Amino acid sequence: MSGRLITLEGGEGAGKSTLLQGLRAYLAERGIEPLFTREPGGTALGEGVRALVLDPALRGMCAESELLLMFAARAQLVRESIRPALTAGQWVVCDRFTDASYAYQGGGRGQPRERIADLERWAADGLQPDLTLLLDIPVDTGRARAAGRGEDSDRIEREGDGFFERIRAAYLQRAAEQPQRFRVIDATQSPQQVLADAMAALEPLLAGSKA
Repeated sequence: MSGRLITLEGGEGAGKSTLLQGLRAYLAERGIEPLFTREPGGTALGEGVRALVLDPALRGMCAESELLLMFAARAQLVRESIRPALTAGQWVVCDRFTDASYAYQGGGRGQPRERIADLERWAADGLQPDLTLLLDIPVDTGRARAAGRGEDSDRIEREGDGFFERIRAAYLQRAAEQPQRFRVIDATQSPQQVLADAMAALEPLLAGSKA
């Protein structure tokens, strides 16, 4: 069985954590035990970057620094975890990947797409997901969900609605440009229906792994 890279994307409060739990059980039932990881994070270096990027005390971080930090964490994750797992035939499910930089640092922060693409070619080592599940939700609905968790907001979550509207638009633009890779899932549905839609999107890859 060959390795597959599945990525989950979406704005704040889209329900990625809930979907990940469902996918873990679903794939286990199919005899697949993927490497589950996240961005930024997944390695000691990446988790350190995550703490920096999300630290509310660092509100003065410039967009360029944020972009470079995200790709530094990604470069480490690809080389330390994702690429070795795929080479060994293991599936990988990653909570966010390079599309998040196009959305958050590109759409949200206004960094040029060409700059992000250059970094992607270098840091991500040419790696592209086999399937990207984009959980799409209106900004106001997603932010209300996130606020309902009762947790202190991080540096990103403290941005205004306009920032998150730009992120959503950038994600949907990416999905429209690469429909063969993306599956857009309505995240306003029940968690059960979101999982059902995700499982349907995974079926062709599961069938292909048996060929």
